Amino acid sequence: MKNKIFPPKAKKIPKTLVAHDDVRIDNYYWLNDRENQEVLDYLHAENKYTKQMMKHTEAFQEKLFEEMKARIKEDDQSVPYKFNGYWYITRFEKGKDYPIYSRKKETLEAPEELLFDCNEMAKNHAYFKLGSISISPDNSLAAFSTDTVSRRQYIIQVKNLITGEIYPEKIKNTTGSVTWANDNQTLFYSRKDKVTLRSNSICKHKLHTKVTEDVEVYHEEDETFNTFVYKTKSRKYIVIGSSSTLTSEYRILNADTPNEAFKIFSKRERGVEYSIAHYENHFYVLTNKDGAVNFELKKTTETHTESSNWQDLLPHRKDVLLEDIEIFKDYLVVSEREQGLNKLRIMSWDGKEDYYLPFESETYTAYTGNNPDFDSEFLRYTYNSLTTPSSVIDYHFKTKTKELKKEQEVLDKNFKKENYASERIWVTARDGVKVPVSLVYRKDLKQESGNPLMLYAYGSYGSTIDPYFSTVRLSLLDRGFIYAIAHVRGGEYLGRDWYENGKLLSKMNTYYDYIDCSKYLIANNYTSEKHLYAYGGSAGGLLMGVIINLNPELYNGVLAVVPFVDVVTTMLDDTIPLTTGEYDEWGNPNDKAYYEYMKSYSPYDNVKAQDYPHLLVTTGLHDSQVQYWEPAKWVAKLRDLKTDSNRLLLYTDMDTGHGGASGRFESLKEVALEYAFILDLEGITC
Repeated sequence: MKNKIFPPKAKKIPKTLVAHDDVRIDNYYWLNDRENQEVLDYLHAENKYTKQMMKHTEAFQEKLFEEMKARIKEDDQSVPYKFNGYWYITRFEKGKDYPIYSRKKETLEAPEELLFDCNEMAKNHAYFKLGSISISPDNSLAAFSTDTVSRRQYIIQVKNLITGEIYPEKIKNTTGSVTWANDNQTLFYSRKDKVTLRSNSICKHKLHTKVTEDVEVYHEEDETFNTFVYKTKSRKYIVIGSSSTLTSEYRILNADTPNEAFKIFSKRERGVEYSIAHYENHFYVLTNKDGAVNFELKKTTETHTESSNWQDLLPHRKDVLLEDIEIFKDYLVVSEREQGLNKLRIMSWDGKEDYYLPFESETYTAYTGNNPDFDSEFLRYTYNSLTTPSSVIDYHFKTKTKELKKEQEVLDKNFKKENYASERIWVTARDGVKVPVSLVYRKDLKQESGNPLMLYAYGSYGSTIDPYFSTVRLSLLDRGFIYAIAHVRGGEYLGRDWYENGKLLSKMNTYYDYIDCSKYLIANNYTSEKHLYAYGGSAGGLLMGVIINLNPELYNGVLAVVPFVDVVTTMLDDTIPLTTGEYDEWGNPNDKAYYEYMKSYSPYDNVKAQDYPHLLVTTGLHDSQVQYWEPAKWVAKLRDLKTDSNRLLLYTDMDTGHGGASGRFESLKEVALEYAFILDLEGITC
């Protein structure tokens, strides 16, 4: 008889939490201390239990990892792009986990200049991330940032590209982005609050001076805002941006005069968002001002930038979301979204041409790529779909022809695009609203209720999950799975209103949409309760927590990746990174109405004595976005209250944060664990 494996049991230390005369008892609050050895011991015990429970799948996990890795071209490189006289290339070498950055002067036949080999830089680090690279205007220096903890607190340094020397100054606790003034001596960067990790400060650093002498040029006092800095495509202006969920504001400075003061572009107005692009002697402003819910495009001169001077260029449209613009010498390219689909609109400045690039699929993703040159004769964009690997395409404005620069290679002799099918269906939610769902599956799959189906969703922050191609996903599709993306409210798939109706006091729409999509897929024989699997991460992990409290019977298994599940406690603690900046998304629980509403759905607060699906929960000890203790507490409470014998596993990566492992292939091991968990529940073991 086999020895029974018992899960860890977290001890209970009741902590009383009171707000608005409402009392909550948190038995696992003590897990909120990563310096406590007892906490670390508990997390290690959970990891050991997960390893024991998944031990019978270890060979399968290795097989999944190897097959996913084998589909990816190891000796791969990006399509080169030209900027300020140099061609820039990112490449990967066989057997190596990290990218290599290089450039060639003027022509692609020129000798290669190595900028950064991240494989060398990552040595002796369990985690490594190169945040950004910013080349000085004279091409001789590179400011770069690194994170070796996975807490998104980057260190900025400067490398001399002529001598190879890395200067000794280290600028710590930054967001990682850095911008050069035109003097090749002055750097602007954004610094974080050491406790909350909110980027609240823009500083100026002069080369070869002490970091302690850096000057703060802007401080963002409003704790719901973050601040950032960048240079316009025209290279004429340094721009400081401040933004919250609902409001934005910018300051500008001529990049030739870095020691002068920044000038406010247009003062912030609550609920007014705008972004700016510069070309010649005008700024182009994308904004939702004056009720333009789906945004409109305006124009103003360099000298009169306040909103009262903005002139109409592209009007607001009720059914079309204006997402972005790309400016060229002769053309304006507008990224739009209509009925959930990306559209690229080409408009000549002389008014003679105005048309859309044609896309044929019903479920695709198309977006502009790297276009750093105003004078370019072509638009670089990326296209893919659920069945079509990602392609980088150059569209030539004058000839109206497309040139395929690169299509993602799938190194699997059995892979053929024509073997897969995708579709988009519309589900009527309980309030009558139609919710789109994108699906992909093998064409030889029979539509019957026994099909396993993985339903993914996110549904927050207006972040849209477009239908995209994934080589990793083939490991599910080729084993008979349907993969579906529910475009629930809270994203912007169907425009800005789609987002507005899925946040704050309308947040329940996100969860109901997902549940109603699940019920539709079951009722229409795409799958059944015994074969439906839910999958979401971060705010999508919150979604997972809510739906299994409300309708656990609909799902056989759930993957909750870095899940945001202790909503009330986190949103009441303004020392936790990101909390104050989230008030416009979830509400401020210091207001009783928001407190009561978020408490009504917060997964941790609503765990009860009932049967739950099989559940794999993953997190990272150094996560700065969703603190590790949220999923840890949630799992402990579920263990204590759930009435079933289904699997409940928690895996904490003790070396990483919100984004998981840093290596190109190392992250596939996490996916292999997740897939093995789900496939094992289906009885699929090879």
